[in-house]
Amino acid sequence: MQLGIIGFPQSGKTTLYKALTRADIPTEISAGHLEVHTAVVDVPDPRVKKLIEIFIPKKYIYAKVTYADIAGLDGSAGKNGIVGALLNRLSQMDGFIHVVRHFENNRVPHILESIDPLRDIMSMDTEFILSDLIIVERKLEHLVDEHSKGAGRDRSLIERETRLFERLQVGLNAEKPLRDETFTAEEEKMLSGYGFLSRKPQIVVINQSEEQEPLNINPNHQHTLVVCMPAKLEMDIAELPDEDAALFMAEYGIQEPGLNRLIRLSYDLLGLQSFFTASEKEVHAWTLKRGLTAHDAAGVIHSDMEKGFIRAEVVAYDDLARLGSTAEVRAKGKLRLEGKDYIVADGDILVIRFNI
Repeated sequence: MQLGIIGFPQSGKTTLYKALTRADIPTEISAGHLEVHTAVVDVPDPRVKKLIEIFIPKKYIYAKVTYADIAGLDGSAGKNGIVGALLNRLSQMDGFIHVVRHFENNRVPHILESIDPLRDIMSMDTEFILSDLIIVERKLEHLVDEHSKGAGRDRSLIERETRLFERLQVGLNAEKPLRDETFTAEEEKMLSGYGFLSRKPQIVVINQSEEQEPLNINPNHQHTLVVCMPAKLEMDIAELPDEDAALFMAEYGIQEPGLNRLIRLSYDLLGLQSFFTASEKEVHAWTLKRGLTAHDAAGVIHSDMEKGFIRAEVVAYDDLARLGSTAEVRAKGKLRLEGKDYIVADGDILVIRFNI
């Protein structure tokens, strides 16, 4: 999972990045220049700790999330859209964490000279919509040309693509981000290579000081979550030793670090879940889309397992945690044999049997 942290200059996005990753980088980046910092972070999951207690493995691996602090967005793309390396980097992300400024600080002026979170949310949406519209219009020009020549691909496929992109054009012209649209399986396949920015899920982080009351904002878009968070306070907590951080959080009434909260929200927003492989050799947490099968999970672990899949031995995490050992799981009849079409549930512990 790759999440791009975006926002206008002086919004506090790099501060949030440092809170999430504990990276030691400057918090000031010039507006309008592409600069990207990335960090891979363990997904905090108490189930991994429990599995470690049960199996006492030689090594353990948490699921991973990659955060990218992406500079260069300042509302200036205009009719030309977002281009070049910045567009390419944004297109690679699975979703965005859009940091929007709510805190006041006279020493750090807002790029638009006033604090207005809803305006900033809409401005970023507009920037992404314009970028996507340019791509859609170019694609339609290409499709018209392709259809008129009458050679190459099947004409009925070209016509279906044309209808789809005309629909996208209508929505974008109405200033509607593509994440508000729904698509058939065939349309999803047609769009899979485009990386449209306004289609990507978003978590909007209202960056405020700890004294400010949570702001109630609803952008009224699908696949969009809004949370309020004091990024500077979260960064200060992240820089403390664990024991001091726990005391600090208790003092401010913070139930969990911002990292944990944002990762959980990201999993929900992107429709992700965790499954595990566990033995005395290794405990490993893996990430999988909800609704996918044991065969898909095998491919996440290793391509050979996917090719030679025979069956999966499945144990629910709750059963193993309650019974305490694989021997007890077997004795109580809680181990199941499943085929390639089994839909993996969150927390499943899998042993993939395969032959190549």
